[in-house]
Formats: sequence, structure tokens, C-alpha cells
Amino acid sequence: MDRNEKHKAGFVNIFGPPNVGKSTLINALIGEQIAIVSPKVQTTRHRIHGFLSGEDYQIIFSDTPGIIEPKYKLHQQMMKHIKNALEDVDVAILMADIDTDPEEFGKMVKELNIKTKTIFLLNKVDLIKKKKDLKHLIEEFNSYINADYFFPISIEKGLDKEELLKIIIKYLPFAPAFFPKDDISDRNMRFFVSEFIREQIYYVYEQEIPYHTAVLIQEYTEEDHITRINADIIVGRESQKRILIGKGGSKIKELGIASRKRIEDFIGQQVYLELFVKVRPKWRDNQIFLKEYGY
Repeated sequence: MDRNEKHKAGFVNIFGPPNVGKSTLINALIGEQIAIVSPKVQTTRHRIHGFLSGEDYQIIFSDTPGIIEPKYKLHQQMMKHIKNALEDVDVAILMADIDTDPEEFGKMVKELNIKTKTIFLLNKVDLIKKKKDLKHLIEEFNSYINADYFFPISIEKGLDKEELLKIIIKYLPFAPAFFPKDDISDRNMRFFVSEFIREQIYYVYEQEIPYHTAVLIQEYTEEDHITRINADIIVGRESQKRILIGKGGSKIKELGIASRKRIEDFIGQQVYLELFVKVRPKWRDNQIFLKEYGY
């Protein structure tokens, strides 16, 4: 038998509405915090690949932004990531939680028009008190979507990772590995650092401020015992800049401390981080700025 007929590999892309746990799922499956998460919706803006490799398989997971109705060119770029994910998918994971409307979810799945094997994950089932209620909810979702496998989960309470991986690998095509087995992503460190800073913005600042920001890494220098990082935080208005900096620089200091810790935990080295706030009016609707900021 040819070696490739013993090895499975493929793209497993995760689709669903905002804030149902897609990024948390990919982190749990990969075993690394590569996708940023926050309690706020629409945290994910980019399509992020994470690799999980075993002796006879390689799964390329793809985290995609939550499906929304675009309001800005930024949103349009986010939805393009979903379109691209539909073009290279080998196995699609459809993800909802117990608060997702089954009929609306069904409409979303129909519009995606997925042609490959699909696994439906219903998250937060630990919050349902009675088994009969869970069964009824799964049956309701099942009436609107035609998934190949239904899998109730609770990422917060503990994910049956091995069982889910077994199902995923079963549906993968036979193929050689696409990436080196030691790699966990195709993104570089500058990308992850910008995302980690943006993640902390969601935690440090309230309401709409995080949605008006972008992060641009200007310097990333690795030395023997320290990594030096210089980053710009982009906002659209002077008033937003004042909020980001805070009275006497208190908020930007808080953000810097939280971001530095997050980056140090990821790279395993001491970090010197400088943050600067820049105003770029209407950057979310400016194609040139969007391209510069990685969108």
C-alpha cells in the first residue's frame, strides 16, 4: 500500500454565528492559545489556521469570523475569509450554542451551501438541565440542517477531544501532510502578537471601543534574553484615543501590562512592549488602511 493511503490530511473549517465558542474550540483542539477569545462578539477578524499532527494524520483547522451582515469594508473583508474557507474545506464543522435560534442557524447553513462532510457541534449543553430538553433541541436543529454527525459539547466543562478527533479523522481524505509536523500554524509571530494585544483591548475597554481599533506591529526584535516590541493601536477619532490612553495614561498602562503577560506566556521569554495610539479617521472603510493593517 502506498504511504499516502495510510496517512490522512485535510482542512477542517469551523463556521457559525459570533460568540458560540469557535475560537475556544480551536484552542482546545490544538492545545495552544492561538486564536484570541473574549466575552464580546466579533472578536475574530482573521481566518486563522491551526495544525494538529499525529503519526498518521494532519488536521488543518481554520477558525473563521462569526457570520454577520457587513456594515463596513472591514466586515466585508471578514466575510471574504468565510468565502475562502468554503473553497478549500474537506470537513466542515457547523457550530452553534444552546441560545442559537435553530431556524436562523438553518438559514445560515443553507446559504453556506457546503458540499463536504459536516459535523454539527452544539455548545454549552451543560447549561441544559434535562436530557429530554437537550434531545428536543438537537432534534429541532436536525430538522433545519442535514449534518453527517451531531455532537453535543461543553468546552467550558470539558471537551471529549479524542472522540471528536476520531470523527474528524474518519471523514478526512487520504493525503500526505501539507505542513511540517512540528508547526502549529502558518501565521508568523508578528501576527500573533498583534492579535494578543487586540485581545486584551476587548478585556480592558468597555462597550464599542475594541471594535474601532486595529493593531500594527512596527518592531519585533528577538534578543538573547528579551524580545522588544513596538506596536501602534489605530483608532478613528481623537476621543477614542483619549479613552484608550486614560487619565494620566492609566488605561494604556493597564493594557500594556496585560498584553505583555499574554505575549510572554506564548513565546516563553521576557518582553519589552511599547504601545502608541494613532488616529486614522474612518480606517474601517478605507481599503488602503485595511490592507496595511492586515485585512
